[in-house]
Amino acid sequence: MAVQAGESEKVALSCNNGNITNVFDDSFANPTGINEKTLLRKLDLKLLPPLTILYLLSFLDRSNIGNAKLDGLAKDLRITGNQYLLTLTIYFVGYVLFEIPCNIVLKRTTPKFWLPTLMFVWGVVATLLGITQNFAGIVVARFFLGVTESGLFPGVVFYLSMWYKRTETHYRIALFFSAASLAGAFGGILAYGIGFMRGAADLNGWRWIFILEGLLTVVVAVLSYLFIHNYPTTAPFLTDYERSYIHARLKGDSDATNTEHFAWANVTAALKDYKCWMYGLGFHTLSLPLYTLSLFLPTIINELGYKAAEAQLLTVPPYAVATILTVTVAIFSERTKKRAPFILASTSLAIIGYIVLLTAPRSKPGVSYLGTIFAAAGIYPSTAIVLSWPAANVSGQSKRATATAMTITIGNLGAVLGTQLYRPATSPRWYLGHGFALGYLVANLANTGLLWVLLERENNSKMERKERGVESGDESDGGSVKSDEDVRFIFQT
Repeated sequence: MAVQAGESEKVALSCNNGNITNVFDDSFANPTGINEKTLLRKLDLKLLPPLTILYLLSFLDRSNIGNAKLDGLAKDLRITGNQYLLTLTIYFVGYVLFEIPCNIVLKRTTPKFWLPTLMFVWGVVATLLGITQNFAGIVVARFFLGVTESGLFPGVVFYLSMWYKRTETHYRIALFFSAASLAGAFGGILAYGIGFMRGAADLNGWRWIFILEGLLTVVVAVLSYLFIHNYPTTAPFLTDYERSYIHARLKGDSDATNTEHFAWANVTAALKDYKCWMYGLGFHTLSLPLYTLSLFLPTIINELGYKAAEAQLLTVPPYAVATILTVTVAIFSERTKKRAPFILASTSLAIIGYIVLLTAPRSKPGVSYLGTIFAAAGIYPSTAIVLSWPAANVSGQSKRATATAMTITIGNLGAVLGTQLYRPATSPRWYLGHGFALGYLVANLANTGLLWVLLERENNSKMERKERGVESGDESDGGSVKSDEDVRFIFQT
């Protein structure tokens, strides 16, 4: 079997072993009796664990600065409260600027090369955070941490859309994204343990947090070159029959089996599609509460009256609950094939959490702590669905890669704003930060509800055109779906 790297890996597989011909014809009937559920479990076991570990370490390396602050970072480097906020903001500036370029590079190279390479470089940068000696050094390091991490999430979302049907991607992306909340829990435990290394090699505990967690990322990055696969046509763990079956099941569902060379016209198509901007707005209204919670939760809990070591450990339960709910909501969303209703419900739970944080009396820190659990439990499931929505609803490989990157780029602008809201002067009630988070979540309800209505309207229009026999041009040849204008391409709502 002859294959080429890069884009040619998505070309239809030809099996010339004398047993199979035209395996990708629409009449493909699974002659070997491949069990679809068994094959999906095989894909999940091969693809999801390494990707989840990558994202867990990515989120750990971007958010551990909150744990490091409690362990003496600001005091040692003589960083003021507002300077600390700038170190948080600058990360997202680098992230936003390089997100779309990184996804274009992924489209022009391969996941097996690009994803581990990104991880290796950000691991080095994360490690160097542990040896910074002043405010300028940590600002520069945080900027380049954002640059190097920017390609991971949108790249993986696009990557998974090349393996799974549109109705199957949300659950997988949610499992992948659950690593973010897991990283919060894991980070609190790690920070608590690493804190006891204070004084080792004459280094304070916060330096060891960066050094050890960064080195762990570097080691995993080197190993991931062995475990990250490209696309189904070259994955060594699949048989020829399994590759053929994957291609056949994707052909009528999405564009994953098409041979599409990169073209700027496809990038422009995403920029002109109002839905792509609304997906971005959906994440924008969630990213502010998402990242402010992950970056400031240790400080918020500390200001409730708990000691630093206690606060590190108390960050674990909110993230643990969030992880469980993210996976649970993903399962029900996948089974019902609905997205918007679950976003509305989860976001409403987060709104309750922030109302509690804003109104709970100072004399009852346990009530405020319960508010952080509600907030995390609502934010993470909603975010997982929003981030998977464009992967399911945008067709055309380059357009989808661009739309996914747009979603996260527009979304992270909310994080840029959010990192400036939790100012020391607003402690310990954090009315400014909590108030903005609450307002953004209400805006998320409005954007989600409107998008739901508009998608349903477009679906109804497609059904009417189909009944009248009107074709947009993409479906006239009876082949695979080439764009989301195809009447066979029904949007997930």
